[in-house]
Amino acid sequence: MSRGRLRSWSLVGVGVIVGLSISYGLTAYAFRDNHGPIPLEEIREFTEVFGAIKANYVEPVEDRKLMQEAISGMLAGLDPHSAFLDSDAFKDLQVGTQGEFGGLGIEVGAEDGAVRVIAPIDDTPAARAGIRAGDLIIKIDDKFTRGMPLGDAIKLMRGKPRTPITLTIARKGENAPLEIKLVRDVIRVQSVKSHMIEPGYAFLRVTQFQERTVDDLARQLGDLYKQGPLKGIVLDLRNDPGGLLHAAVGVSAVFLPPDATVVTTDGRTEDAHRRYAAIPADYQRTHGDDALAHLPHEIKTVPLVVLVNGASASASEIVAGALQDHKRATLIGTQTFGKGSVQTIIPIRNDRDNPTAIKLTTARYFTPSGRSIQAQGIAPDLQVEDTAEGNFAGLNVREADLAHHLENQNAAALEAVKVTAGQKDEAAEKPAVAPQRRYEFGTADDFQLKQAMNRLKGLPVDTAKVKESVAASPAPPTVPTH
Repeated sequence: MSRGRLRSWSLVGVGVIVGLSISYGLTAYAFRDNHGPIPLEEIREFTEVFGAIKANYVEPVEDRKLMQEAISGMLAGLDPHSAFLDSDAFKDLQVGTQGEFGGLGIEVGAEDGAVRVIAPIDDTPAARAGIRAGDLIIKIDDKFTRGMPLGDAIKLMRGKPRTPITLTIARKGENAPLEIKLVRDVIRVQSVKSHMIEPGYAFLRVTQFQERTVDDLARQLGDLYKQGPLKGIVLDLRNDPGGLLHAAVGVSAVFLPPDATVVTTDGRTEDAHRRYAAIPADYQRTHGDDALAHLPHEIKTVPLVVLVNGASASASEIVAGALQDHKRATLIGTQTFGKGSVQTIIPIRNDRDNPTAIKLTTARYFTPSGRSIQAQGIAPDLQVEDTAEGNFAGLNVREADLAHHLENQNAAALEAVKVTAGQKDEAAEKPAVAPQRRYEFGTADDFQLKQAMNRLKGLPVDTAKVKESVAASPAPPTVPTH
C-alpha cells in the first residue's frame, strides 16, 4: 500500500442508497506507519484459513473472491458504516452526488445480519410504494436477506430502469410480512424544494445534501424574497439521510453569522482534526462567486423553525445541531437518527475500468458547543409527533439500534442510554397503536408543519405529552414555548 498522500472522500451520509453509495466530500488522507509490530501469528492464522478453503471447500473459489470477502468482513465488523466498495459501488459513489442515479431511492443500512430501511427518498419508487423508515427487508424477490452482506443485498436491488422487483418487509405493528412490488427507475433527487405557505412565510425542504444544494437553496430563497419580505421560514430536514459535508456547512451558513462554527471533527490522525465554519472556503466547491453573497441581509435574523425526525441523519444533524447551538432556530419534531461519525473513502485500486475502495470511519463530529450526537441524536427544543395522536409506525430505527455502532464517548450520555434502554423495553410491553393516515411533507395535512407555523406566529404548539424513551443529546437552553 502506498504511503504517499492519496485523494479520498469524507462522508457524512448514513447507510447506502440503493442505486448508489452514500455521498462524499473531497478531502485528503495520509497513510502513516502503524508503529506497531506486525501481527505475525494472526497473519499466519489467516493464511492457514485461506489455504484450507482453497484446498477443501466443496467448490473451487477464486483467490480474488476470497480476498474481497475477507476485506468486506474485516470492515463490516468495525461499525455499520465502514465497508468495502467494489467496482460498481465505487463508480456509483462517484456519480451519485449529482442527484441522478439508477435504483429504488431507498436508504438502507446493515443491522445484525439484516437490511434495515433508514429512509425512503422523496418522489422515488420506494416512497411511492409506501416503503417506510424502520422497515426490515427480509426478502428480495426470491432471496432471503438474513445473513446476507449488505453489498450483496444492494446489488440485488439495483438493476436497469423499468425492471420489476418485489421486496418482502417486516414492519412494526403488522402481524405478517408485507409484499411490496416496485419498478426500478432512474432516480432524480431534487435536493431543495420550496414554496410560500402563506404570504410572508416560506417553506424550504432539503431532501438530500448534494453538489448543488447550496446554489439551489440560495436561488430559491432569492425567488421567495422577490415575493416580499419574509416573516418566518420553516426549514424541513425530515427524512433527509445526509450527504455532502460542504453542503451541510453551506446550508448552515445561510442563516449563521460569517465565520460561525458549524461543526468540528476529531479522530486519530491530523487530517481528522478540523473546524468547519460559515465561510466560503468551507462550502464552495469552485472558485466562482459565493452563492450566498447576494442573499438579503435579513436572512440572518428572520425567525426560523427546523423540522426534524428519526430519519434526519448525519449532514441533517450537523445543520440542526449548528442552528440549535447558536440559538438561531427552534427545532421541532422528534429525536434525530444519531449518526455522528465521519467516513473517508480511500481508493485501493485506481484501475479506471475496475476501481475499488474502502469506506472507513475516521472521525467523530461535534456540534459547535462540543456535543457528540453519536448513538444519541439531537433532541428537538419542542417535541412534536407526526400527528396529534402520535407518531407514524416505523420511524423508530436509529444509530443506537445498529449492530457494532460506535459508542458515544461521553460517560453521562452512555449512562443515559442505559437508563432509557430500560424505559424502552418497558414501553415495548405495552405497544401503542400508531396512526395509519400518512401525509406528504409540506402539505396542508402536515401536522408538524402546522405546529412550526404556530411557533413562528407566537401561538400554542401541540407538543408530545410523553417524551420518547430514547437517549438524546440534550438541547441547549432555549426560549420557552408560546
